[in-house]
Amino acid sequence: MQLDILAFGVHPDDVELSCSGTILASIHQGKKVGIVDLTRGELGTRGSAEIRDREAADAAKILGVHHRENLRMADGFFTHSEENLREIIVVLRKFRPSVILANAVEDRHPDHGRSAKLVADAAFLAGLQKIETVDENGTPQQAFRPTQVFHYIQDRVLTPDFVFDVTPFYEKKMESIRAYTTQFYSAESNEPSTYISSPQFLETVKGRDMMMGKKIGVLYGEGFITEKTVGILDFNHIIQITT
Repeated sequence: MQLDILAFGVHPDDVELSCSGTILASIHQGKKVGIVDLTRGELGTRGSAEIRDREAADAAKILGVHHRENLRMADGFFTHSEENLREIIVVLRKFRPSVILANAVEDRHPDHGRSAKLVADAAFLAGLQKIETVDENGTPQQAFRPTQVFHYIQDRVLTPDFVFDVTPFYEKKMESIRAYTTQFYSAESNEPSTYISSPQFLETVKGRDMMMGKKIGVLYGEGFITEKTVGILDFNHIIQITT
């Protein structure tokens, strides 16, 4: 199955927190979208890898994505290695997406920036014919390079190159985030407190998305940083900001 968009997150819930509104809007437009998690988030203080697996599956159903998988790299300790690059290259050549959504180029969690570079470098290398890979059946894969790599914005509020209006899909986005029941605030939870489990954390996510939306004159937006300049075919779909 060829996908139009493939969203990468180093931890399960990265994609939901940062670009799930864009995913929902794209699926609504008829795009085929998949998610690839690099790790199982096994170093997370709350829950376990097995629970995160189930939560990620629940979130995928809420979003309606066409595919989700986990590459099971080492949370916190994955490296920018040939082995990991090749794993991502195999996935890119299998699904051949035009657009890649990847972790923030820099962020509070060091895994995010490292993942951003790993995925972006793999997207380039996937287009080199002399890098040979095979699929799960042992069939040689053809070289393929995505058209664009867009990095979503996470904890640190970076200046976006463009903002995607996600207003009509915002409640469904929040529903997909809440699928990670172990990770976020619950009065009934006996898990240890963490940075993201405070009662205010999801409000800060909402605030970030409202600030991004304000930049383009809508209620909620998701910001992205581009690997290369984005071209415009026409002026018919530019959001008009009311002043």
